[in-house]
Amino acid sequence: MEAVAEKLAIKGGEFLIRETNAREIFVPEEFTEEQRMMGDATSDFIEKEIHPIAEKIDTLEEGLLPSLMRKAGELGLLGVNLPEEYGGLGMSFNTSMLIADKIGAAGSFSTAFGAHTGIGTLPILYYGSEEQKKKYLSGLASGEIMACYCLTEPDAGSDANSGKTKATLTPDGKHYLISGQKMWISNAGFADLFIVFAKIEDDKNLTAFIIEKEFGGITMNDEERKMGIKGSSTRQIFFNDCKVPVENMLSDRENGFKIAVNILNIGRIKLGGSAVGGSKTVADLALKYAIERKQFGVSIASFGAIKHKLAEMAIKVYAAESAAYRAGQDIEDKIDSLIAEGMDDAKAKLKGLEQFAIECAIIKIHGSEVLDYVVDEGVQVYGGMGFSEEAPMARAYRDSRICRIYEGTNEINRMLIVGMILKRALKGELDLMGPAMAVGQELTSVPSFETPDLSQPFAEEKEVIKRLKKAVLMVAGRAAQNFGPNLNDEQEILMNIADMVIEVYGAESAILRAEKVQELKGADAARFHEMMSKVYLSEAVDKVNVAGKEAIASFIKGDELKVMMMGMKRFTKTNPVNTKEMRREIADFMVEKGTYPY
Repeated sequence: MEAVAEKLAIKGGEFLIRETNAREIFVPEEFTEEQRMMGDATSDFIEKEIHPIAEKIDTLEEGLLPSLMRKAGELGLLGVNLPEEYGGLGMSFNTSMLIADKIGAAGSFSTAFGAHTGIGTLPILYYGSEEQKKKYLSGLASGEIMACYCLTEPDAGSDANSGKTKATLTPDGKHYLISGQKMWISNAGFADLFIVFAKIEDDKNLTAFIIEKEFGGITMNDEERKMGIKGSSTRQIFFNDCKVPVENMLSDRENGFKIAVNILNIGRIKLGGSAVGGSKTVADLALKYAIERKQFGVSIASFGAIKHKLAEMAIKVYAAESAAYRAGQDIEDKIDSLIAEGMDDAKAKLKGLEQFAIECAIIKIHGSEVLDYVVDEGVQVYGGMGFSEEAPMARAYRDSRICRIYEGTNEINRMLIVGMILKRALKGELDLMGPAMAVGQELTSVPSFETPDLSQPFAEEKEVIKRLKKAVLMVAGRAAQNFGPNLNDEQEILMNIADMVIEVYGAESAILRAEKVQELKGADAARFHEMMSKVYLSEAVDKVNVAGKEAIASFIKGDELKVMMMGMKRFTKTNPVNTKEMRREIADFMVEKGTYPY
């Protein structure tokens, strides 16, 4: 019971200042039979309905994508997270993460799916009135109604609250007239329902509205010609005195910006989960090609350089997957604890997601950048064929690139990570400054020569992670002290610190997963888990070191610079591991299995 109580007390961002026990986290190996069956059904749907017509989907044939969405609705995939009373399946948050993972293999369809089930549907579930929920959610769950989310404008991208779309109350007080332009709207071409953000009069913040296509006053540009996800509908939308009943205001006046921020948290972590699924698919394709492709009379999968690429794909996916489901379960546990305390179900879900907004941003960045790495190396494994439209890598390469842009660019998300951590520290919600000051004192003290108890699983690796956290605290704490509120203007430093935070979370998640699998299934079953987590940690140490030194050198001088550089050296000290041999073993294991092994 103590472990459970401690787990429920975990706060977002707290991983930086406390040690996490492997028993506290969720690992994919713990999915129930029911959850696995749901995942398998999703994979079967993609394999049978999406992959055979991928090229046809990319032509944007009228009616094709909506018909596929309705088929997904028939299987229950559009309503995984929706309560049964509104036509959904009422499944857990991490189950929806599993579905997002599987859908990640579906290219353009995954964008349409994510836009509909996430940012198109969840604003109504979490913020809608009971009447609005009853009116719209069952149709959204079945696919009878298609949804899109209209936030971005030509002059309002990352700064969403600066949007110029206006909502004017009619003289009789029964309608709002919505006028303005929205762009980059996924699903716009076939949507029946629009979640639209506009400002009423001179309000500082946005207000959200539910707009039906039948209300009129809506026109669109032609479909955007995009680099990738060509089969997804993306159009500009113009609202011209669109007449919206006052009862279709979503939540309260000026609550739109809060809605946008909270819904994007969900979109971010789900995108990260989807990127994991896409990465697995591409890694599998590259592996199969490497096994089949012969050069100099042997399979290229037997070459050391190719083994390195195959293993690195698996290692990075392993860490991203571990982090995604760890964060997903933390969110789920928080939601459950809030509901147990008597909080309304929808409000509890929002509060749970808001609590772990830092982790949501981490998962989005990490997952999307792992995907980009995997597709790039996938093209390289295919060689000349990788550059051909006849092979699957060209589409994967184009499709992946958007993931670092939508749901908030990775640059914006990096700055959000650090900003949210420091904001919570200032509010007293996260005791960051105490540990940061302790690290500062440690810099001028005699180094401890105590060694960890190596009889415990992963003891040495956990000590490394502890030191990496100290490196983050040292840099972040000193930067906050030096710049104060002006730290927001030091974007390069913010991104350095964010890179350190992301690598710490990814490495710790991988190590904890390997430890838990070892505990659940034994050392033999966890052997390759152990190797992948150790290689990832070795690489993470170097990345933390580089980012930390770059940040320190940008604002510290003289003797203090020397002291902090010595601190970075101390905190990123680790015993070398033979990563070459580990990668070779991992690659050989993949070849034996014929797939990404986990």
